Amino acid sequence: MAAVAKPDRIDTFSTIHNWESADYEPTLPVSEKSNPLTRHIDRAPASSIVKMLQACDAEMFLEKSQTQYQRLLSEEMVKTLMEVAERVRLILKDPQDSLVVLSGCGTSGRLAFFMASGFNRELQRLNYAPVYSYVIAGGDRALFSSQEAPEDDPTLGALRLKKVSEGKKRVLFVGVSCGLSAPFVAGQLDFCLRHPDVYTPVLVGFNPAHQARNEPIPGCTLTFHSVVTRMEELAKTQKAFLINPGLGPEAISGSSRMKGGSATKILLEVVFSASFSRTPVTFNLILQHMRSYEKALDFTYSHSQEIAALMEAAGRSLQCGRQVCYLGWGSLGLLGLIDASECKPTFGADHEDIRGFVSGGYKELGNNEGDLTLMGPEFSISHDDFLDGVLPRLTDDDTVLLLYSDSDDIDKVAKLAHRVREKTSNIHAAYHQTAGDAAAKQDDINKLCSSTIIFTWPQETPERLQHLRELSTKLLLNAVSTGAHIFKGKVFKNYMIDLQVTNSKLYRRAARLMQKLSGHSESECEEALLKAIYQVDKLSEDIATCSLETHTHTAGKAKKVVPLALVCLLSGCSIKEAESRLEQQPIVRKAVEACLKSS
Repeated sequence: MAAVAKPDRIDTFSTIHNWESADYEPTLPVSEKSNPLTRHIDRAPASSIVKMLQACDAEMFLEKSQTQYQRLLSEEMVKTLMEVAERVRLILKDPQDSLVVLSGCGTSGRLAFFMASGFNRELQRLNYAPVYSYVIAGGDRALFSSQEAPEDDPTLGALRLKKVSEGKKRVLFVGVSCGLSAPFVAGQLDFCLRHPDVYTPVLVGFNPAHQARNEPIPGCTLTFHSVVTRMEELAKTQKAFLINPGLGPEAISGSSRMKGGSATKILLEVVFSASFSRTPVTFNLILQHMRSYEKALDFTYSHSQEIAALMEAAGRSLQCGRQVCYLGWGSLGLLGLIDASECKPTFGADHEDIRGFVSGGYKELGNNEGDLTLMGPEFSISHDDFLDGVLPRLTDDDTVLLLYSDSDDIDKVAKLAHRVREKTSNIHAAYHQTAGDAAAKQDDINKLCSSTIIFTWPQETPERLQHLRELSTKLLLNAVSTGAHIFKGKVFKNYMIDLQVTNSKLYRRAARLMQKLSGHSESECEEALLKAIYQVDKLSEDIATCSLETHTHTAGKAKKVVPLALVCLLSGCSIKEAESRLEQQPIVRKAVEACLKSS
């Protein structure tokens, strides 16, 4: 892939504080720090937001510095990937009693499903038996709807792993926890460590080992940190593996769906693709593959003006109370489903704000639990569901984005585009083609769309080309949905101000965020948070002594928990008064700033 010129950095980048400095937010792990590059992203125009996101994503590929952090492309990291690829290759040679299990929570679990499904399809194409399986905290409903309470249950994680791998004699377990913090994954890794005759554990995350979460997990004696310490010892003899490069803080603080998700996809695809290779797994093979993703990132952002325009269109839809719909085909459609599902927990969005639909619905998905449509409207994911339930209500205030490539049925894309165009002119497309293979029907689709981003890729092996297109689509969708929610006022500075407080990790994140924005003590912030969760102006003894699990379960039923708590804390007003303020000024940033000024 040809090198792509990188745009100039915006002026403030040269004056920022390096996140790697020892005195930069020293109490926070890397994955929870705020990124100096995006300090004012909530006030930036779309073009600057895209530049900031590009700069943050580019941090994934920075060369190793003189600090404590390993890098994605460091020698040690590449060697670890080589070793894990060799383990996968052994399983592919003897698949009958063997299994590779990918597991995670939230975004990590969705990507575990995405990659396990994709690589099983690739194995079947090559006439191999499928050897990949996935586990996601909360089961398949967590693919589309936030199910964060199970993330706090290490016993459940171990039981799910035991069930999926029953009867297998050799299991390579890959647990993904971007912040080295999810109890669900800690329980699975601990289970592996207690059964070394069958399981080889691999941990993927993006904090150094010493920053692994060290809080006791309710109901058990282990911590994530204690599990990592045991794995570090076993890694010396290659009985366990840690893949934990430093990526730098997320563009929106703690939003691991972005860099964390992208790096997870890159790392595991490099490992699994190398294991398929008929040539030996070499250092240069791994490094070359990693570099191709870096070029794909630059190539994607070479369309920054078009991405910014699409971001603005999506932002206008959310600002006027309308919706954004992704209509996709194949794996690009699945990425649309994943991006849409992440907006609710990340930004406190309604499930209808951004929705994804994929051609073929659950047949295309191929998930463990099959068709989930009867569980509710947010589980309706097919194009037919869109045509029946959404299309009749579309107006020019809604935004529709088509996601497809030259390997999809362009006639079907054109047919659906015609139907959408009858209801709204606000239709856009992101189309991936290979150089020299432009589809004749594409001109018809271009005429129907307000804008089309055409990604023209150089010739590449089909598998690798598809992976690069997927990363490109993920980066595009992350940018569009993040920018749209920024314009709706869901981000304060570079913090998720309206996140859902539905597990222990998010509860602690919310309390830290309130401390940072208010300057109040930890105990004052937690008290305000509990008042907002329980909708009371005074905490009773019963509430104060409830478990964290009870708090997060109750918070799952509430809306605008953090904004309410912050407004109350800053202004000293009651819950009802805070609700009234937020109704008058629904853009959280402005409501909070008004309180900051008055205080």
